[in-house]
Amino acid sequence: MRGVREAVPVGGAGSGVRAAGPRGTVLRGVLSAGGRLARHEWTVAVVGSLVLAAAMTWPTLRDITGTLPQDTGDPTLQAWQIAWGGHALRTDPTRVWHSNTFFPEPYSYAYSDTLLGFAPAGLLGAGPVAAVARYNLLYVLVHALAFVGAYALSRQLGAGRAGAAVAGASFAYAPWKLAQAGHLHVLCVGGIALSLAMLARGHGWSLRRGPRRGRVRVGWAAAGWLVAAWQVTLGFGIGLPFAYALGLLCLGAAGGYGWSWWRRRTRPAFPRALLLADLAGATAFAGVTLLMAAPYLEVVARHPAGRRTVAQVAMFSPPPRGFLTGPPESWLWGDAHAVARAALGFPTEMTLLPGMALLGLAVAGLFFSVWRIRYRVALGAGVLVSAGLAAGATLGGDGDPGYVTLVRHVPGWDAIRTPGRLVLWTTLLLGILAAGALTVHRSELPPGARGWRRWARWVLVLPVLLVLLEGVNRTPHVPVPAEPAALRGLAGPALVLPSGGTREFHVMLWSTDGFPRVVNGLASFTPASQERIRTASESFPDAASVAYLRASGVRTVVLLPGYAAGTPWREAADRPVDGLGIRREAVGDGLVFRLD
Repeated sequence: MRGVREAVPVGGAGSGVRAAGPRGTVLRGVLSAGGRLARHEWTVAVVGSLVLAAAMTWPTLRDITGTLPQDTGDPTLQAWQIAWGGHALRTDPTRVWHSNTFFPEPYSYAYSDTLLGFAPAGLLGAGPVAAVARYNLLYVLVHALAFVGAYALSRQLGAGRAGAAVAGASFAYAPWKLAQAGHLHVLCVGGIALSLAMLARGHGWSLRRGPRRGRVRVGWAAAGWLVAAWQVTLGFGIGLPFAYALGLLCLGAAGGYGWSWWRRRTRPAFPRALLLADLAGATAFAGVTLLMAAPYLEVVARHPAGRRTVAQVAMFSPPPRGFLTGPPESWLWGDAHAVARAALGFPTEMTLLPGMALLGLAVAGLFFSVWRIRYRVALGAGVLVSAGLAAGATLGGDGDPGYVTLVRHVPGWDAIRTPGRLVLWTTLLLGILAAGALTVHRSELPPGARGWRRWARWVLVLPVLLVLLEGVNRTPHVPVPAEPAALRGLAGPALVLPSGGTREFHVMLWSTDGFPRVVNGLASFTPASQERIRTASESFPDAASVAYLRASGVRTVVLLPGYAAGTPWREAADRPVDGLGIRREAVGDGLVFRLD
């Protein structure tokens, strides 16, 4: 019949071809979506940053349970800090600030930057081995976060992929960061750049096009405030300057809004939902900052020696040549800068080279850039101001005006004794300047040069490689001190002897095996109670020391004779205990004394 078409399935009998059907269509759709996701810029950026971090921090991942980067000083302290945060979350979050160390002192978790924001990671695993593995994994991940944060910020501001990659590479792998390999709280700065990127995206703002109402994303703005709050929980050494910088940016944005209103005689549009998100986010950020500050203020009130002085700031302030000097951990600059480094008082805090390639690209960005001239000037001024503050007390001879002015007049600034770490802001701003110099859009090329655009992409890879070359490390990875058998299952309150020096960091790490309360601990100051107990124990075991320790609440003393040489406890293992009313037991290479 005309007008009627016979329904014949695709692929007749014997053809060997089947219709795709609903399942095949769904599968193709999933595979297509997966392919697009795998090729997406941000997938490539995140996965690439992880692979790059593993390579640039190598050999950290080769032995994540047996070695630590740089040394076994601060890294063991920070491994304990992360573990304690997780332990407190698991047991009693309200007691997080009252750690198991420095018994019987309260608020002992606030004796150093706490890395509290990593507490959820502390929920994974238990004991010293897990603490070391956790630290090493985070050590690698914070480098990846720094790359992604600076990359995202530069892209949001309007930079191309190559320029953003230079900004990310320099922020994550600047030569000066190699000297901070033992300071996880200094390396974890990616949250700063990432929060700024989210806030800029949320407000629809970029350096290239300014504010655009159609680009406002309230969710991104709220997320930016949350990431900023998380960054502060990693420690005030980096978080406090960030809080003030964020406050200044908000004041500048408010001032710009007011200026536009006055100049145009009409109020610029500002979405109500965005305003509410900013108010809620800023309130949450301020609340977290104040909650973090409270225990530190309590510590300073109880231990005035914990407050930093101008003399301490001057001790750690770098001279101008420090900004052009690389640390010994730098594969490229370590040997070349050995002579210049020898003239520095504290090379770890005074070798502040952001990178020669980065400096050259940033200088070029002052003259040739997609950023408008006023933004280039602002970025250049930011570089000078941040570098001046990083110079500490050496700026102008006494740092006043400058960093010392902040120490004397800005709340909380007297808690920061190492001004050189502010070079992170110098590095970030230099990276944005460099990103502007390396960003060229097709529409901005002369007609005859547009055919070279594909080749230009490969040429722009070279600056990224040069920046990464300066970040290649030769950081030592040292064996972790094994937990003595005498400390396994330790019952507190306890005192581990010998006491004092960086060995205290090791005791803190070992105490992650059950978290018994211990007198031991090391910070930038010594609590009076710890000093008294340490002094009284120098004659241990004898009647006077046993009586004092009992009165102090100590119930167990562990002596590690292998570490006692050259200390007041070198003969403690041979002293008699008859008539002292205590029990002594040999456990492994140690001696355990029960005082109860």
